[in-house]
Amino acid sequence: MIRKGNSEDIESIMSLTKACAKAMIAKGIYQWNEHYPNASAFQNDVSRNELYILEVDGQLKGTIVISTFMDEEYYPIDWLTKSENNIYIHRLAIHPKLQGKGYAQQLMDFAEQFAIDNSYSSIRLDTFSQNKRNQKFYELRGYKRLGDIYFPKQSKYPFHCYELVL
Repeated sequence: MIRKGNSEDIESIMSLTKACAKAMIAKGIYQWNEHYPNASAFQNDVSRNELYILEVDGQLKGTIVISTFMDEEYYPIDWLTKSENNIYIHRLAIHPKLQGKGYAQQLMDFAEQFAIDNSYSSIRLDTFSQNKRNQKFYELRGYKRLGDIYFPKQSKYPFHCYELVL
């Protein structure tokens, strides 16, 4: 079941994202760290009504943020559509022990259907340039890689920006 997230979920989400960060770092992927993602980002997502939770048997197993807010880091990208009717995916996370079971697909299916149902023109996101698994995941879903951005507090390596036109 996918539902809206709330403030009570943040502690469990932080546990989930810390497990994801640890698993990525063990593979040499320094995408998430002690600065990101953080509880204040998730609280902001709750406040903006943009946080969604995947529950399986009453347990939080994954999370995704579906936002209409365009981060300033995205401004230089030459997007395929005008920047006026888009959604942005952030902080997609599935517990490492549950990865490969289709849960990320469920969350992305949900986000894409949300975009279609609400007549958005595209979905935009970024993923870490060193995370080849994520790149393949999005490219197989039809997302087009458009350019790179940097988050210096996260990594010296770029993040690839993607867009799916609906």
